[in-house]
Amino acid sequence: MTAGADADSEDAGDDAAGDSTDGGWSLPEDVEYVRAALVDWYEADHRSFPWRETTDPYAILVSEVMSQQTQLSRVEDAYHEFLEQWPTTAALAAADQSDVVGFWSAHSLGYNNRATYLHEAAQQVEGDYDGEFPETPGELSELMGVGPYTANAVASFAFDNGDAVVDTNVKRVLYRAFDVPDDDEAFEAAANDLMPEGESRVWNNAVMELGGVACGKSPACDEASCPWREWCSAYAEGDFAAPDVPAQSTFEGSRRQKRGRAVGALREHGELELDELGPRVRVDYTPDGEYGREWLRDLLDDLASDGLVSVHERDSGVFARLAA
Repeated sequence: MTAGADADSEDAGDDAAGDSTDGGWSLPEDVEYVRAALVDWYEADHRSFPWRETTDPYAILVSEVMSQQTQLSRVEDAYHEFLEQWPTTAALAAADQSDVVGFWSAHSLGYNNRATYLHEAAQQVEGDYDGEFPETPGELSELMGVGPYTANAVASFAFDNGDAVVDTNVKRVLYRAFDVPDDDEAFEAAANDLMPEGESRVWNNAVMELGGVACGKSPACDEASCPWREWCSAYAEGDFAAPDVPAQSTFEGSRRQKRGRAVGALREHGELELDELGPRVRVDYTPDGEYGREWLRDLLDDLASDGLVSVHERDSGVFARLAA
């Protein structure tokens, strides 16, 4: 989907939170909060693409076909030019196929058969559906060259009527955040369990934005204020391997890793005093040492500024817990 992916991957429920699978993974118990955190993060600030500003199924189909194995930086200009030349399915259906293929080739949009299929799909919409797009993934899959992934994209973004997206970006997020194993069925189950029923448009945009902006191959957890840091296993452990990312050692010992460990410890144990939390964050913690209370308080203040933890001073010491 063009919501955040650079390619139309060929990888193509509700209320199951907290249920473990045979693979040993589970979604957080507070799944409603998990959902709200992601949607709020997305709606507060996200990348602007023209196909995110429309619910026209034809325009969305054009963007999806163009984005298959093509960088978004090349897609945007071509998308505008294509729709200026052929603004409706009727206009595209009436066009000479050689002109459509010529446009595709001139803009380096990948295999020319995609242009042929898009032209034929427009003819189907005009001839078989009286100019009205079908609205479900199953019906959309009947259009020429439209596979399950693209059908779900159009159903989601045009009609808010799709399933959860499962592309490379989303797999990476689920693998890191919730320890979902590298298995297509497990990814699909987790993605659909997470998605709020009947909200495929905003949800699929949001989760793909998360994978594209915060949870890329090189993660930007803190820089992008990832809304799932509180629950993320990778953030807690500092291990950002994923199905498309080999194991790396660059995060071992990093501040990001220590932040994640602090969040993970507070999630597991609730409120902790500094000297209880410190050894759970780093093995060389010593209260009055270089990596002691002062260092830990600075780390917690950093997390507090991001809205992840709250810190309270009492007569008996300084205590931290996850922010409400």
